[in-house]
Amino acid sequence: MPFADIVGHERVIEVFRRSVRSGKTSHSYLFEGPVGCGRKKTALALIQALFCRATDDDACGVCPACRKVAGGNHADIHCIEPLPDKRDISIDQLRELQRELALRPYEAPRKACIIEPADRMSVNAANSLLKTLEEPPGNAIIILLAENADMLLPTIRSRCQVVRFSPLSPEHVRTLLKRNGMDSESAALLALMADGSMQRALELDDESLAGRREMLLKHLSAISLGRIATVFDASEELAGNRGDTLETLDMLLSFYRDMIHLAAGCNDIVNTAIRPALESFAARLGLDRALQVAGDVMETRRAVQRNANVKLALDHLFMKMAGGAT
Repeated sequence: MPFADIVGHERVIEVFRRSVRSGKTSHSYLFEGPVGCGRKKTALALIQALFCRATDDDACGVCPACRKVAGGNHADIHCIEPLPDKRDISIDQLRELQRELALRPYEAPRKACIIEPADRMSVNAANSLLKTLEEPPGNAIIILLAENADMLLPTIRSRCQVVRFSPLSPEHVRTLLKRNGMDSESAALLALMADGSMQRALELDDESLAGRREMLLKHLSAISLGRIATVFDASEELAGNRGDTLETLDMLLSFYRDMIHLAAGCNDIVNTAIRPALESFAARLGLDRALQVAGDVMETRRAVQRNANVKLALDHLFMKMAGGAT
């Protein structure tokens, strides 16, 4: 994937373009950021740009070297991750990597390595990597991927150029999902629920998402009529594990964002498949009440993130929603 295809990290990409153009790339990088934000794609784009002979600051994407990098079968790229039956990257894996890097490149100007997740190296493996980071054999480039750089040994961090990646914006996630062939409405909804991670967006099953939307709409209809007796049924059915509950709250928030737009006279909404129901809610609530409930949903989401009891948090939210129904 060339730099030109990376979405959402323009500042980082521009720095790498200048580095490749000048021939002054670092021998070791630490890419820090949330899973699914594009760290590995950017690492591969950097390696592809260094291996490509056709352009001076980006990969052409079509030469043999570019096609091999994109296909994941370039002989001079080594990807290190925990073995299937292990939690951590072992010292044996690092020793094997060091042997590989000591060999001459097969066809590229230098060898390259991606270690992911770098914060799951065993202590012995991390210590073994230190010498390699100080003096990479054969001008190899080593890229470590981690969610939190502070989880790595300070001696490793100090030997790497740290590059921080932010979560993707909902607009960028939506663009990437549509590029992958997803319809506009599903892409828009998932983008709001993805927390800036393409991986999370892709992991959300579209059919289960539709089922959850219908269930949430059913309970919302009962709660909006002020039926207090339905509150506990709703929280019982909708409260799952913490991650599922956060997704449900994100979906509920998307409903109320749409209601706010509709109540304000704006037709730009995400959940077009349930537009008639949302129009009915918006007409009944009005703009001020829709804004108030959206604020309550966001407050509940923050509470759940801070480890509040999921069931009690939903009970409290739905009671407030039912109590203010008109």
